[in-house]
Amino acid sequence: QLETLEQEEQECLELRPHPTEKTTHIVSHEHGMTVTKTLQEGEAEPQCLSFSYGRANLRGALLEGASLLLLRVLARRQTMPPNLVFPAINTEGDLCTCSY
Repeated sequence: QLETLEQEEQECLELRPHPTEKTTHIVSHEHGMTVTKTLQEGEAEPQCLSFSYGRANLRGALLEGASLLLLRVLARRQTMPPNLVFPAINTEGDLCTCSY
């Protein structure tokens, strides 16, 4: 059984005169997962937002790393089960579903 313990995503836009950097950090803990989003635009103060999801909401959740692993396994087996849908967290940190 695989479980995501921590995930970090970083996005940088080199737009002049205000480069933008956005990071999303997801950490697993005993009660669920905490998502921390940080936005840094140019020299302005970074904007941080943090929120959590409980274990019940995340049961069977498939995050980015696990999704890549699943895609490799499916490609190797050359099969696709019908209606393969998992709870997920999108790039904005919101709960969503991931369908294959």
